[in-house]
Amino acid sequence: MAGVTRRSTLGGLVASGMIPGMAGAFASPRRSNPSRRLFIDSLSFLPKDLADIGRAGLNAMIADISEVEEVRDAAGIPRYLRGFRANDAAIDKAVARLKQSPHAYVALKGSDIGKHPGCATFLQFQSTEMIEDDPGRIARFHAKGLRVLQFTHHNDNRFAGGALQPKQSGLTPLGIAGLAEMNRLRILPDVSHGSDATMLEAAQRSTTPIALSHGAVRAIVNHPRCAPDSVVRAIAERGGVMGIFMMSFWLTRKAVPTVADYVAQIRHVVRVGGIDAVGVANDFPMGGQENLLKLNNDNARGVGEYLEWWHAMRSQGIAGFEWTPEHVVIPALNHIHRMQRIADALSASGFRAREVDAIMGGNWRRLLTDVLG
Repeated sequence: MAGVTRRSTLGGLVASGMIPGMAGAFASPRRSNPSRRLFIDSLSFLPKDLADIGRAGLNAMIADISEVEEVRDAAGIPRYLRGFRANDAAIDKAVARLKQSPHAYVALKGSDIGKHPGCATFLQFQSTEMIEDDPGRIARFHAKGLRVLQFTHHNDNRFAGGALQPKQSGLTPLGIAGLAEMNRLRILPDVSHGSDATMLEAAQRSTTPIALSHGAVRAIVNHPRCAPDSVVRAIAERGGVMGIFMMSFWLTRKAVPTVADYVAQIRHVVRVGGIDAVGVANDFPMGGQENLLKLNNDNARGVGEYLEWWHAMRSQGIAGFEWTPEHVVIPALNHIHRMQRIADALSASGFRAREVDAIMGGNWRRLLTDVLG
């Protein structure tokens, strides 16, 4: 049968409960020792106070250390650019901060997780604009510690087509060459924010597994920023992992988002790609979305800061923006202790202890070790 592999078949059987003792969606929780559970966040940022990393309970994280400039295009629509000079300095600054901290350290291989006290931190750029048209810069940044590289952020660039474009496109010739260089250097390719074509083509062309470090599934929220099942399956079949993030308007269309909606996203990836294909991401500051915290997680007030951008996307005719979001965060997860709360929710919803272990960190450790060593 075309498109079906042993991996996807096994994942489907596990998720459906047809393999005894492995049905994550229906099995009774099994006791485990939370102090021994690995917590890995697949998209976060270095906090102002690096001690927050320890408070969050993280053993490892992928940290976007990009320096972002907000600009307006001719139509007045905000764009977010990551230039070479700013980001060449940004990675040096991040490395210097981590070298001085007892709470985290720069990780160069997946096997570095747990080697030192604190959180193993894998440095990422959340786009390739700083590469410009010179794939040789990927080696420059790799030498400085970069280990995860995302093709694009929402919009088309020199490497790839973005998710939020009126007309979608895939990898460019430069993007194909850049992917080959990532594979050669053993940098983890990240397809978050990419178009469907970008994500599928990267999964097919890469000689290593790939990541969708932070996102959601289109089967639940029909939006181009959310991944269709074809992408989830393509990533999973090649040994990759998808992280479910915290932006609630892409997690559920319900008026009031809850932790159950987050669990539903994870459960869907398990059904499509198997238990090895999903993990946890953040995409907010480590302590939570700061404006919502100031508003005591009042989504009705807090969502306003996103609406100018949302309406600008609608005015361009980009699919998925016809409706207006009502919330930004799941209040219980907009918190520095979100990882433990998610683990507890997974256990309470019927995932076995070993499945919770995989989702909360085991899958990311395996992927980072497979790709980085």
